[in-house]
Amino acid sequence: MGKAKKSPKFAVMKRLISSKMIKKTKEDVLNPRKKDLEKEKLPRNLPQVSSALFFKHNSALGPPYRVLVDTNFINFSIQNKLDLEKAMMDCLYAK
Repeated sequence: MGKAKKSPKFAVMKRLISSKMIKKTKEDVLNPRKKDLEKEKLPRNLPQVSSALFFKHNSALGPPYRVLVDTNFINFSIQNKLDLEKAMMDCLYAK
């Protein structure tokens, strides 16, 4: 018994030749610098990051603190025998 001839898959053939692909290649041929023009339109100014967070904990954080404590944090502090308030402050200051 002979081997059945495999036909190309429909989705692959459709992906290879589509109207969008033809249109895109025409645009690329007519205007090759269009990609460079799109890059120039990107915003160049970036917002400044707080200097209080530069290689250390957040020194700009101050009382009064409003903190919601979840059960995971409470269970973790009980298992590791940590003082809840001290551990919370260490977490806030990112120490």
